[in-house]
Amino acid sequence: MNTPILIACSHGTSNAQGAAEVNALRDAIAALRPGLDVRESYVDVQQPDLVDVVAALPEGEPAVVVPLLLSVGYHVKVDIARAVKSRQGSLAAAPLGPDPRLAALLDQRLREAGVTDRDAVVLAAAGSSNPHAARSVEELADQLRELRPNRIVPAYGASAQPSVPDAVAMLRTEAAGGAGAGESAGAVDDGGRVVIASYLLAPGYFHDQLAKAGADLVTEPLLPSPIVAEIALERFDAALAKFPA
Repeated sequence: MNTPILIACSHGTSNAQGAAEVNALRDAIAALRPGLDVRESYVDVQQPDLVDVVAALPEGEPAVVVPLLLSVGYHVKVDIARAVKSRQGSLAAAPLGPDPRLAALLDQRLREAGVTDRDAVVLAAAGSSNPHAARSVEELADQLRELRPNRIVPAYGASAQPSVPDAVAMLRTEAAGGAGAGESAGAVDDGGRVVIASYLLAPGYFHDQLAKAGADLVTEPLLPSPIVAEIALERFDAALAKFPA
């Protein structure tokens, strides 16, 4: 069997910097595996659309769609699943997260932003109505808790609860509550800040909304980082095992 084509599928964004970061991620994936055919595709906002990319693949060539997405959700379960089902010889890899290396990258972003142990952290994900997505974010939160002693609360930009602004408000209430909330494990320390950890790949609509959520600080997204390209290639390699010998 020929080495499958890697279709790197991202959400899509109208943010120029965000689009450039994702393009750079695709370039990094290709650089890590010289000779691998890495193709661009999107499920929303940008072109080429994933369905069109899959339909235009050379006949008989195997392909793996690697979601440049951080959790299972509608785009993985429906859009990507439907696209690979439409063509024989096409498979879908797992999304990038959760992964302990992404938790370590979030920890790095928090340290870069000067976040201390006294601060409370809202782990802000894009959000999905698919319950598997929330579970993967909770798993990532647990991985981050292994690296940091902070109070860490997962929250979402859309389609799931709590929303990021609600999580920020809750942590503010805890901080002001004194003994009542302060006695709980991991509660906000007196004088600590409320910080949003952006669990997003790149700048775009959802990251822009984080600045309006009322936190003292918002960290930068995960990209740029070579770690993300390494994870994407591992997801590709894991999918290769599903092809018939």
